[in-house]
Amino acid sequence: MNSSSILPRLRPLVLLALAALASGCYEWQAARGQIGIMTKRRPIASVSADPATPKAVREQLQQVTAIRDFASRELGLPDNGSYRSYVDLHRDYVVWNVFAAPEFSVQAEQWCYPIVGCVAYRGYFEERRARELALQMQARGFDVAVGGVAAYSTLGHFDDPVLSSMMGWNDVEFASIIFHELTHQMLYVKNDSSFNEALATLVEQEGVRRWLLAQGRDQDLAQYLLQQQRYERVIQLLIATRSELGTLYASKLDPERMRAQKREIFAAMHAKYERLREEWGGRAPFAEWFSGEINNAHLVSIATYESCVPGFARELAAQGGDLAAFYRRVREIARLPQAERDALVCAAPQEVRQEPHQ
Repeated sequence: MNSSSILPRLRPLVLLALAALASGCYEWQAARGQIGIMTKRRPIASVSADPATPKAVREQLQQVTAIRDFASRELGLPDNGSYRSYVDLHRDYVVWNVFAAPEFSVQAEQWCYPIVGCVAYRGYFEERRARELALQMQARGFDVAVGGVAAYSTLGHFDDPVLSSMMGWNDVEFASIIFHELTHQMLYVKNDSSFNEALATLVEQEGVRRWLLAQGRDQDLAQYLLQQQRYERVIQLLIATRSELGTLYASKLDPERMRAQKREIFAAMHAKYERLREEWGGRAPFAEWFSGEINNAHLVSIATYESCVPGFARELAAQGGDLAAFYRRVREIARLPQAERDALVCAAPQEVRQEPHQ
């Protein structure tokens, strides 16, 4: 991923609108972009058999097929047409997403859409449109983050293809994204991005672990687990920074003092990250983020994906690692009211939510 990536590792975001079910330019661009992808799909078997297909692409598509079969056979994820076809996008990313948060808030701005409900980001099939929205939000005083997304899910409403923007990944990265997205297809709770993304993240991580174990790739598994440990340490740094900022923003200081202390908190976060990077020999997750400016909007995206993961890990452990039992338990939790879900899997007081945009 390049420096515009909203998340610093290969992580998809859900498509924000599936069809033009409401009037307006946004829904039209979403529908047009989706239709453009669906009409270009080719079965993986056909692409692999095509002499014009580069050898590297052919080999990676063979890996995808094996991973896709493992996902349904061993992880109990949906067995459908998703990730059994291929689309050449002729561009680096499929979608560009915008995250936003007020200058003095760590709560995400939310947007609402047909079918998928309200989510903490807005996505565009054209980068120009995403940048335009970002400028508009910045003019209104928001912290904003924009990034390219290599893959996404339509939540099972369409058979999602493998995209050319995913080519060049190794099989662990492919496994991560396929397991993550198929989890969205299995279960999606409307208007609760944190629940949905944390569940998919947990299944992704457990799936990759089982995928590597099944192949006897102990060394690759050890490397994956090491990367996960380092990733989690940086995540905890970001979450702690978000918490510290939340306390600052609730203090009702005057704006200038608030801005000064905000800068100090972010500077301290950068210093702590540098110490981690030195500890790890000069390499660390989130390097692209920390090479530039991080703001409230970046922390919003992290909270959306990571804050409830430990709760889902506890639920899986409580089921003895039995995925089928875990899925049944998660479906039970999904039917609970928002506050009860948060108490069970997020293990934190329910936060005040931003009023969503329609």
